[in-house]
This record gives sequence, C-alpha cells and structure tokens, in this order.
Amino acid sequence: MSIINSLEWRYATKKFNPSKKLSNQQINTLKNAFNLTATSFGLQPVKMVVISDKELQEKIVEHSYYQRQVADASHLLVLCIKNDITSKDINAYFDLEKKVRNVDESVIARFREQLINIFQKKSIEEKQLSAKQQAYLILGNLLTVCAVEKIDACPMEGFIPEKIDKLLNLKEQNLKSVLLLPVGFRADDDIMSEMKKVRKPLNETIIEIIK
Repeated sequence: MSIINSLEWRYATKKFNPSKKLSNQQINTLKNAFNLTATSFGLQPVKMVVISDKELQEKIVEHSYYQRQVADASHLLVLCIKNDITSKDINAYFDLEKKVRNVDESVIARFREQLINIFQKKSIEEKQLSAKQQAYLILGNLLTVCAVEKIDACPMEGFIPEKIDKLLNLKEQNLKSVLLLPVGFRADDDIMSEMKKVRKPLNETIIEIIK
C-alpha cells in the first residue's frame, strides 16, 4: 500500500483480538521506530515501556477508565518522560556523540556548554512540558509506522498517570507516564473498522501560499 492508503487503513482500534500476537520482528520495528524518532537536541527525554504481561495489562484496565484495549491488545506501549533533564543527561549525550561520531571535544565543547546553560535556566515544569510535546511527536511517528506495518493501534490519554506510575515503579526510575498505545490486531467484530473516516476537506485544513 502507498503511505496514504496505509493511513486510510488505520483507525483508533476500539476492540482488539486478544488471541493474535505481534511477532518479535514487529515489536522490534516499533522499538527502533521509537528510538529513531527526532527529539529536541537529540536528548531523547522519553522512554517507552513495552508490556506483554497479561496479568499486568489487566491491572492497568482499572486505571485507564476500564478501556479493554490495554488488556486485549497484543502489547501495551507506555510513553514516559523524564522528571528532569540535568547536566548529567546532557553530558551523557555529548559523550555518546563523541564515541559514535568519533569527534574531538573541541568540536562540541561550545555547544555542550550552551545546552547546559539553556537547561539550567529552565524550570522543571518547562522541561517536562517540552518532553511531553516530544512524546506526542513520537506517538505520531509510531502510529504512522503501525499503519505501514499493518499493526493496529489506539492512542490513549485516558488513564490515571499516578496509578500507572506506581504500578510500573516509574517514580523510582525518574519517569512519569504520559501516553498509552495498545498495539496488536483488530477484532473481526470491531464495528469501527468499517466506518469511513470523518475528515474535513483539504481546502479547509490546508493553507497554501503561492508566489
């Protein structure tokens, strides 16, 4: 399928087939797509928890307003942001860049210092907001990859982060949950799968500036 056909095919899956599982290759594709998504300054302030433990998925149902997708999906992806981005995180990024790209410290020293100064001036709230915005960017990329790979998905904001954080011990890892993404295969009787998309016409959503 073309990319547009793939995007036409996808929808927010309301009912998953609990008996169908994603392959290791499909999960690895999603892991790599997550890791390759662009982030501000390349700092990657978002982590992804991949859950295929059915008992744990069932526990999460209660904290996601009893939406069955989180339990019936093959896997549940949880996008989490770091509670804080520190100088240690920034230094770790530049140290990795030196190793991967084989560059000398003199090449990156000025940018390293500038970035540390920028983040030292930001409040915790500002840093968390920036990280959350990047989590949404990652979510969008994952949804597109799912569409191309014929993996069904349902992006979800409807859950209680504090409960999920406690259940997954995220606070101890300096993380907090911001988005859920159940992935798997649609059920044959999901009535939403055959419904046409409701979208405004392009002339109402696109502004073209032509010379």
